[in-house]
Amino acid sequence: MNAAAPEPKANMGQPVPRYDAVAKVAGRATYGSDMPLDNPAYAFLVTSAIARGRINGFDLDDAKRVRGVIDIITHENAPDLKESKLFSNGGYAGTTIQPLKSADIAHDGEIVAVVIAESYEAAREAANRVKVSYTAATPSASFDSPGTTKAAAKGQNAQFKEDPQVGDFAKAFDEAEVKVDAAYETPTQHHNPMELFSTSCVWMGDDLVIYEPSQYVYGLKNGVAEQLGIDADKVRVVNPYVGGGFGSRGSMTPRTAIIAGIAKRLNRPIKLVPTRDQGFTIATYRAETRHAIKLGANRDGKLVALRHEGVEVSSRADPYCVGGTKTTTRLYACPNVDSLVSIVRADRNTPGFMRSPPEVPYMFALESAMDELAVKLDMDPIELRRVNDTTNEPIGGKPYTSRSLMGCFDEAAKAFGWSQRSAAPKSMSDGDWLIGYGCAATCYPTQMAPSAARVRLQRDGRTRVEIAGHEIGTGAYTVIAQTAAERLGVPLEQVAVFIGDSDLPPGPVAGGSNSTASTCSAVMMVCDQIRQRMFKAMMPRQSLTDKAKETVGIGRTPTMQAAKSDRTLDLERAFDALGVGVIEEYGEWKPEGAPPDSFKAMHSGHARLVGGAAMKDKIAYAFGAEFVEVRVNRFTHEIRAPRLVGAFAAGRIMNPRTARSQLMGGLIWGMSSALLEATEIDQRTARYVNDNLADYLVPVSADVPGVEVILLSEQDDHINPAGAKGLGELANVGTNAAICNAIYHATGQRIRKLPVRLENIEV
Repeated sequence: MNAAAPEPKANMGQPVPRYDAVAKVAGRATYGSDMPLDNPAYAFLVTSAIARGRINGFDLDDAKRVRGVIDIITHENAPDLKESKLFSNGGYAGTTIQPLKSADIAHDGEIVAVVIAESYEAAREAANRVKVSYTAATPSASFDSPGTTKAAAKGQNAQFKEDPQVGDFAKAFDEAEVKVDAAYETPTQHHNPMELFSTSCVWMGDDLVIYEPSQYVYGLKNGVAEQLGIDADKVRVVNPYVGGGFGSRGSMTPRTAIIAGIAKRLNRPIKLVPTRDQGFTIATYRAETRHAIKLGANRDGKLVALRHEGVEVSSRADPYCVGGTKTTTRLYACPNVDSLVSIVRADRNTPGFMRSPPEVPYMFALESAMDELAVKLDMDPIELRRVNDTTNEPIGGKPYTSRSLMGCFDEAAKAFGWSQRSAAPKSMSDGDWLIGYGCAATCYPTQMAPSAARVRLQRDGRTRVEIAGHEIGTGAYTVIAQTAAERLGVPLEQVAVFIGDSDLPPGPVAGGSNSTASTCSAVMMVCDQIRQRMFKAMMPRQSLTDKAKETVGIGRTPTMQAAKSDRTLDLERAFDALGVGVIEEYGEWKPEGAPPDSFKAMHSGHARLVGGAAMKDKIAYAFGAEFVEVRVNRFTHEIRAPRLVGAFAAGRIMNPRTARSQLMGGLIWGMSSALLEATEIDQRTARYVNDNLADYLVPVSADVPGVEVILLSEQDDHINPAGAKGLGELANVGTNAAICNAIYHATGQRIRKLPVRLENIEV
C-alpha cells in the first residue's frame, strides 16, 4: 500500500496530519473505560444461555461467597426503568427489549444479571458462578425457521416510508429483449470495534455523568434521562474519543440506564467493561438479507425494467430495517421500476446501523445483477453503466446536485489497467492461479443534520471551537480545526477543538456520513459571524438599509459579503476597532429540508438526518467506482484479492489525508464482507457460534497487499456551506459485488451468496 498523503487538488483542503495523532500514538487519548473514577465498583454481566423462554430462578449462593461481591442484580431487584421507543421509530433506543424487566427471555445473550464487586476479577469470578434455571422454548433463528413472521416494512418502520415505483414494471419486463432474474444473500455481520461496549456511571448528588463510547452524546443523554425519569439537564455524557463505532454506538443501548440505576442505588461509581462475546448480543449488528433482482434491457443495454425485492431479519420485538431500495431503484436510468422490502421477525437481538447500513447488502445484489446483464449482452460492464448513467433519478425525476459516477469509472479503470482485461471467463491465468477482474459502482446519499457550534477567538489568534461532535476515528478533530483555521485566518496549531461532551453545543449523530458536512457547516457559519462583526467594526459607515438588513438577518450587505468571501481578515486591526481582546459567537445551522422544529429536536437528541433522496427539489449522492483483481487457485480453490482500486467523488474533500484513510478502510472492509465476515448462527438454538475474534474472520495486512485510492475533485454548491458530501461509508459499498464479479471472470462461476469461501468454488 502506498502510504504517502495525496497532494491537494482543486476544491480540496490541505492534507495536514491528524490533530489527535500524537495523543493516540503516545497513549494520552482517553476512552470511556479509561476515565479515572473515585473508588469505583465493577460490574460484570451474566447473559442468557437460551434464545427464547423464561427464567425459573437463580442460585446465587456460590457467587455471593466470592470475596468482594457487593450485590447481584436480577429482574427481581433491578432498578425500575421507563420504556423507550426504537431509534428508527422516533425514540432513542437501539432496541425496545429491556433486560432485567421480567423473567422472559427474548434472545440469546440477553442480560439476565449484573454482578457488582470491588474488583473486575471478583465480579467476573462471581458472574461465572451464577446459576440460572430456564424453561426453554424452541426459538426461530432466521429466514426459514418455523415460527417466524413476515410482513412489508412500510407501515412498520417510521424511517422506511416508501417502496419506490414508477411506470409499469411487469409489462416492460415481460417485453424486454434481455432479462436477468436472480436471487442474492448476505449474512449476519457484527461490528467488533476495538473498544468494547463499556459504560461508567457517576452520580454527583442528583446529577449523572456517563462515560461511554457513543456516536450520539445528545441522544444518549436524553434517552437515559427518559428511562430514569429525570430531567435531561441532570445527565452529562462524556467521550472525547471513541475506539470505533461503525454504527453500533449510534443509539442508546439497554445497558446504560441499568448501570446508572445501580450506581444511584449504591451511591458509588460503577464501571462496566463487557467481554468481546457479550458484545455480539448486547449491541446491534448487520442482519442477514435476501434479494430478488429482475432486470430487463434492450439489446443496446438500456434498462427498461428493474425490480428489487429485499427481505431482512429483525427481532421479534422491533421492526428494524434498512430498506436499501431507495438507493438501488434510483441509481440508473430506467423508466419502469418496482420494489418491495419486507421484515422477517425471529427470536434474535434487534439489528442496527452498520457502516453503510442499506447500501452494503442492497448494492451487492444490484451490482452483481448488472454484471450478469453485461455478460448476457456481451457488453463491457463499464459501458453498460455508461449507457444507463443519468442526471435525474428515475422515481421522482429529481436532478442530482452533481454526479461524477462515470468520471470515477474512467479514472479507476485507467489506474487499474482494465483495458488489459480479456473479457472471456477463465481466459486469464498465472501458473496455478486463475485471474479475474471485476468492477462495481458505489454510492452513498449525502446526509446532514442540524448542528450548533461555539467559537471563541482571541487577539493573539488562539481559537477555541466547541461542538458536541464525535471522534470515532474519522478525523473529526482535524477537519473541524481546519475549518476554523481557514475561515478565521489563524494557524492550525492555534485552534483547540472540544467535542464528545453533551455539555457542549449540540451536534449530530456520527453516522450516515453526515458529521463533516454538518459540523463543519456549523463551524463555518459561526466563524463567518465572527468575521462579520469584525468587518463591521472596520467598516463603520453603513446605510440605514444595510443596518436594517443586518438587524433582521436578511439580504446581503458589504459586511455580510466580506464575511462570506475569501477576503483575509486583519485580526490586529479588527480587535483594535472592536476595542476588545476576545470575541465569541454561538450559532445553530440546519440543512435545507430540515423540519421547522429542528433546533428543538437537536437539543432533545431527536434531530434526524436529512438529504439524499429526501431533499425537496433535488437529490444528492457521493459516487465512486471500485475495481478488484482476484486470484483463485485452480487446485486448492483459495481466493486472494491482491489489488483494490477505488475512485471517489464526494464534493469538497476537507482533508485528503484523513479522507484517503477512510476510503482505504472502506475498500478493505468491502473485501472482508465478500470473502471473510459472517456471524454463524446455530439454527437449532438461535445462538451465535463464532462470537470472538479468533473465529469471526477479519482481514489482516497480508490479505490486502495493494490498495489504491483516487480522489476526484468535485464542486457541489447545492448541498451545504462546506460543500462536503460525506465519504466515510462510501468505499465499502459495491466492493462485495466487484469481488464476486471478478470471481465469475476468473472461474466462470456466478456466486450470489456471501461470504465466498474456498468450499464454494467449483473450478
